[in-house]
Amino acid sequence: MKFKFEIPVFGDIDYRGQCPPEAIEQVTFFNVLRRDYPELAMVATHIRNEGKRHSMQTMKQKAEGMVKGASDVIIPASVAFVCEIKRQDHTKSRWQEGQENYLLTAQKLGAFACVALGHKGALEALEAWNTTRTMKNG
Repeated sequence: MKFKFEIPVFGDIDYRGQCPPEAIEQVTFFNVLRRDYPELAMVATHIRNEGKRHSMQTMKQKAEGMVKGASDVIIPASVAFVCEIKRQDHTKSRWQEGQENYLLTAQKLGAFACVALGHKGALEALEAWNTTRTMKNG
């Protein structure tokens, strides 16, 4: 898996080996978020935009606002947190259509957009975001 240099990557990019699937990493991240950051957990969301559907479902969901490539974790705050979680060993992951563009566009619009390798990378990203937004908001 290749990364665009414009998008920060959190976690150990050199790690290779056994690691849980992305969905498990995401569940772990949200569990830690609920335990350690309950206020953030109240607004943090994962937008379901993947999975199989027939053409009528796709048309209906797009009309209702579904966006291709929406990131795994979005926290709407003063400086939004937009994070795509991949497996800790990123060679076992791949980009889905629209994910890179979503992150780049969110970043261009002022969000803290990043890729996280595993839940540890996502928590590292959350800490970096929390520090920068606290400094900005004062």
